[in-house]
Amino acid sequence: MKQLFYSLLFILFSNYSFAQQLNKYASVDDYVKKIGSLDSFNVASISDTITKQFDTKINKVRAIYYWIANNIAIDPKASHSNDNKNAHPALVNQYRRATSKGFALLFQEMCSLANIRCLVVDGFTRNTTEDFDNIPDEANYSWNVVQLGKSAEEWFYVDATKASGSLDKRQTTFTKEFTSNCFFADKQLFNLDHYPDNSAWLFGDGTRSIKDFFTFPIIGKTAYSIGLQKPFPKNGYIKTSLSKSVRFSFSYTQAVAISNLSLQIGEGNKTIKPQAFNFNDEGGTISFNYTFKKEGEFPVRILVDNKEILTYYIEVNE
Repeated sequence: MKQLFYSLLFILFSNYSFAQQLNKYASVDDYVKKIGSLDSFNVASISDTITKQFDTKINKVRAIYYWIANNIAIDPKASHSNDNKNAHPALVNQYRRATSKGFALLFQEMCSLANIRCLVVDGFTRNTTEDFDNIPDEANYSWNVVQLGKSAEEWFYVDATKASGSLDKRQTTFTKEFTSNCFFADKQLFNLDHYPDNSAWLFGDGTRSIKDFFTFPIIGKTAYSIGLQKPFPKNGYIKTSLSKSVRFSFSYTQAVAISNLSLQIGEGNKTIKPQAFNFNDEGGTISFNYTFKKEGEFPVRILVDNKEILTYYIEVNE
């Protein structure tokens, strides 16, 4: 009984700590939200207006992150063609839409105006299962690194593009959905989702090569919410048969209760409704086996509470 009491106490404390973490920047976000879109302001005036209230660098950076993510949209057409002709901060502010390069350049400019060292990192990300083993000829994504201190541990990742929302699988429609998860993101997880074209901007562990990176499963936004680590299989393209089960597993670091895990199989009109199933959770490592019931090739998404954390592509033979 005593052991059960302490276990429950630990869970309650962990969830409370996680809630505190989520609310850490609530006052900053609320302040910037009240200021609004500042449509008639130039970039320098916006940066000054949203940051002057705050004394610390981290709160200034957060204010910039929140404002950009809530006032700039991803440009589907330009993003699809990797067209950065309107990526200059002044143009991004004027049109209020951008590629990831435009988001990153605007973020860098606003941080610089607030006397915070921030750099743009060009590199790669994966958007759909068609990207598996398909390395682009040039960098297809950009994000930022922010320096708050002198040590290597005081450089942090920021992805304001993902924070603003997402494009559909065809990259034709933008859906606005703010997330805090890409602000000073977990470095190990971030490196599963981003690959810099300069290894100097790879903080902590990451994939060994760009070839390895483009074989890895696609990381969904909710992966950041649970602190996903060590996804398995490591290869995003899986070949199996009707008589053979596939073992999946991943670890998570956040104090969250995962009770609803499901698979979404297929694409478009052929998508099967998410199927919930039993799984094992041993000390923060979830594992399960699944046997596919029909032949074919199709994407498979692992969902937590009906939100994507990982996407694979499965080839099932007889």
